[in-house]
Amino acid sequence: MKVTIDTSSGFCFGVASAVKRAEKILSEAGTVLYCLGDVVHNSEEISRLKNEGLRVINRNEFEKMHDITVLIRAHGEPPLTYNIALKNNITLIDATCPIVLSLQKKIKKGYEDMCFSGGQVIIYGKDGHAEVAGLNGQIENKAHVVTSLGDLDSLKFNIPTILFSQTTMSSEKYKAIAQEIERRCAEEGGTLEMIDSICRSMSTRAEKLAEFARSNEAVIFVSDKKSSNGQYLYGICKENNDNAFFITSAEEIKGRIGDFLKYASIGICGATSTPRWLMDDVANLLYVP
Repeated sequence: MKVTIDTSSGFCFGVASAVKRAEKILSEAGTVLYCLGDVVHNSEEISRLKNEGLRVINRNEFEKMHDITVLIRAHGEPPLTYNIALKNNITLIDATCPIVLSLQKKIKKGYEDMCFSGGQVIIYGKDGHAEVAGLNGQIENKAHVVTSLGDLDSLKFNIPTILFSQTTMSSEKYKAIAQEIERRCAEEGGTLEMIDSICRSMSTRAEKLAEFARSNEAVIFVSDKKSSNGQYLYGICKENNDNAFFITSAEEIKGRIGDFLKYASIGICGATSTPRWLMDDVANLLYVP
């Protein structure tokens, strides 16, 4: 049986950078590092970092703490977070992904333009997602967050509209949302400006993953269940290979190695939040001497 790990899978640049910065600080003697929310949406990796000394806190805890060092994860944060840090003498290690940071600036500019013209801002993304909270927070939460076509029914399109997207969303679904908004604007007399803010590495990764899934007889996709990116990329695998299996850790296949021996080739892949060591663990279980 041939076992191959997808070289394009694993941490994206933003997540890799945030994890490296956390590891560097944690390696310094006597340093206590907090993180506002999980640095990555993968419980196995979070557990590893906690063993290294990372302390994950929620927003309520953050607002009550003083004189500490806190890591801002790749998803980014709203201005309120920085204001609280300044007030409470909190040192921030800002690991916001450069792509997200650029998008935050674009949304602020877009909102200013819409305020001037009496228009609206729409963000295609998952309401409550850390990145979306950070984006919407740039404009005092005045954006309309939509996840599906049905979410558009409560909006009016007889005014200027500017459309953004969470960076990790499906480019195909973003196009479908944009086309429907464009149609409604044409019908109701509004205008639409579309800002394509999907991360290019994400769309490229989806294409490569589809090819990888087709090139193997079976595929094992490793990801945390709460990772929206993981759910999306696993869907790509399943569309291109009926023998696609979703697992969160190597432990899940320890008792069923025999089930995979019937496949001549198995591909192992994962989400942008999946650490390489987790995929290696799965591969090591499947290697047959």
